[in-house]
Amino acid sequence: MTGRAQLMWDDAVTGYNFGASHPMDPVRLALTRELVRAYGLDSKMDVVSAPPAGDSTLRLVHQGAYVDAVRRYSADPRSADGSYGIGTVDDPAFAGMHEASALIAGQSVGAAEAVWGGGTTHAVNFAGGLHHAMPGAASGFCVYNDAALAIARLLELGAERVAYVDVDVHHGDGVQAAFWDDPRVLTISLHEHPRTLFPQTGWPEEAGEGSAVNLPLPAGTGDEGWLRAFHSVVPELLADFRPQALVTQHGADTHFEDPLAHLAVSLDAQRAVQASCHELAHEYVDEGRWIALGGGGYSVVDVVPRSWTHLVAIAAHAPIDPESAVPEEWRDVVYARTRESAPRRMTDGRTPKWQPWEAGYDPADRLDQAVLATRRAVFPLRGLLA
Repeated sequence: MTGRAQLMWDDAVTGYNFGASHPMDPVRLALTRELVRAYGLDSKMDVVSAPPAGDSTLRLVHQGAYVDAVRRYSADPRSADGSYGIGTVDDPAFAGMHEASALIAGQSVGAAEAVWGGGTTHAVNFAGGLHHAMPGAASGFCVYNDAALAIARLLELGAERVAYVDVDVHHGDGVQAAFWDDPRVLTISLHEHPRTLFPQTGWPEEAGEGSAVNLPLPAGTGDEGWLRAFHSVVPELLADFRPQALVTQHGADTHFEDPLAHLAVSLDAQRAVQASCHELAHEYVDEGRWIALGGGGYSVVDVVPRSWTHLVAIAAHAPIDPESAVPEEWRDVVYARTRESAPRRMTDGRTPKWQPWEAGYDPADRLDQAVLATRRAVFPLRGLLA
């Protein structure tokens, strides 16, 4: 495999736009792309534009009637009446919706093809990670489930074991649903507890035959608890499963500034998990195959661009010093586009630390109770000690 990572990008992905009042502002994608460029990462990886996913690819996950409906509402947004989840407050129809959604899906599928085919070891599509879309319905700002489509394409190409790790603040319900009965796919989701956040799924007991792993975290969980939870579950499962490809989803909405959720994670902890996913890919995945996706994230200036630029840099084997000053040229772009002041450094000033699970746990601690519930629900099904 080549030593250069791939960044999947096409300017037209910013056409995925639900409107001016919607929290999923495509400026977050444009600003991330500009920050990646400002850090010179284009010279350290191959920037590739894949074609949109065609109907045969979309139907690896999505029902034909749903794809037809998306195309129909895309041509005439005013006809959307809530059928198939389109025309709702969360997922309003917009002109070009099918084309923009298929293009984003195509970037993730293209990443899967490149990684599986040996064109690269790592590929990033930060416009992707639209993990809520169901086979027959839009949901949670997601029209086509590019993460599930990338996994389905890997399986179609011959992969026998694919792991999916989702650290978005919301449960990765659409990906779980797509592969619920498929033992070739291990889905792992860390998310805010369903009692306090959409989509109200992702309980530890949602384990199937052991291929679905859900770790719901108490509202207010910060860096120490979030990192402890990740390291108490993910590495052991990947070491056991030994995937041939790893797909990860890095929604930035776990951040303490995010307006739509209730975790208290810093940019520095997000970067630490990104780095851990990279390390785990090299340690436990055949040939280090890693596809990294974006996801949620609604602090569109202060958080999302920095978080995903760290992700791109890590995949490119060119990590950015968190203490580094954000390039002035990018800060000028931010002000010109948003009239907001951009952050000055690539850090929140935190130094995240956590206690490993092996050191023992506190049965009275809510975070430890959550971890233990997940381990007890899943690990015995996989022949592991809880």
